[in-house]
Amino acid sequence: MATFELQRTVSLPPAEAWRRVTTWPRHGEVVPLTRITVTTPPPTGEGTLFVARTGAGPLGFDDPMEVTAWRPPAGDSPGFCRLEKHGRTVLGWAEIEVHARPGGRCRVVWREDVRVRFLPAACDGLLVRAGRMMFGRAMDRLLRRG
Repeated sequence: MATFELQRTVSLPPAEAWRRVTTWPRHGEVVPLTRITVTTPPPTGEGTLFVARTGAGPLGFDDPMEVTAWRPPAGDSPGFCRLEKHGRTVLGWAEIEVHARPGGRCRVVWREDVRVRFLPAACDGLLVRAGRMMFGRAMDRLLRRG
């Protein structure tokens, strides 16, 4: 398993940080060569399905995901979202947490366990490094852009 965690503290209220990191089509705007299609009607909640299509033309793959936990931040309670990946190529899960911090700030935590079918466990270190780089950039961009 290639598991990694990213954390960012930002000057945003928790509800706004939550909106920025859980509006799924926005992920396609910040991850190169990726398009997100939500396949269930709004609003997002448990059971929401979406597909991240990564690649160009026939050279690509679909990463279908399902929201299996959905608790937006409320008062002092942190927000928590869990995604399960159900693809033929990419498997695993992702979790997003948003915690309130003093002074109108919040901490966003993104945990991911990614497995690529047919890729040996010896490649997990490479997947972790690539995941940290790619999702770190995506997270920074999502939190920066309103």
